Amino acid sequence: MAEQLDLEGLRELKAQYPDYAVVAYINTTSELKTECDVCVTSSSAVEICKKLEQDKILFIPDPNLGHYVAEKLPEKTFAFYRGGCPRHIVVSAKDVEKARAAHPDALFLVHPECRQEVVEQADFVGSTTGIMEFAKKSEHKEFIIGTENSIVEHLQFACPDKKFYPVTVQLTCMNMKVTTLMDIYNCLKGTGGEEIFLPQNVMEGAGRCIHRMVELGG
Repeated sequence: MAEQLDLEGLRELKAQYPDYAVVAYINTTSELKTECDVCVTSSSAVEICKKLEQDKILFIPDPNLGHYVAEKLPEKTFAFYRGGCPRHIVVSAKDVEKARAAHPDALFLVHPECRQEVVEQADFVGSTTGIMEFAKKSEHKEFIIGTENSIVEHLQFACPDKKFYPVTVQLTCMNMKVTTLMDIYNCLKGTGGEEIFLPQNVMEGAGRCIHRMVELGG
């Protein structure tokens, strides 16, 4: 998702919406963050957008998460970019129908990066952390999970007395699988990984955007 919009593209969008605050999803590049007002996570997006002084918001790059936030804040005006999570966007309303037919007693928990037609059918909508907390605390025993399929496995380990089903096998993210536990282990030992260098202006600009997120997100 971070590669869906570059700095030139962002500047073109800002020219179209000159009086809009620019809110960037955390899955954006450091360079892009230098020209955004604040960045957000899926769990903090509604709260941060609500606290912004501006009533007009340009939300980038994921319009699905953006529309979810906009529905929660009807008092504000939103504009969106035509991006989106390449994994969550593959889930269709038909996938949900099939999963519900196969597991009629299960609640459907979905991430707001999914398409609106999917989110509208959910019993609960929330971030990855939100989905996991809901499932753990719920008295219900069966759940269809509408986010990256590793969460199904994590929840099954955490709650062996409950049952968890992926809404579709296609919700497996290869990008998330690129970095393995051994990669992290070798990096911590100093025998793997690479050092990333950023120009001072990028570090300062992106840092400002991230600090603003922490300030507004509590």
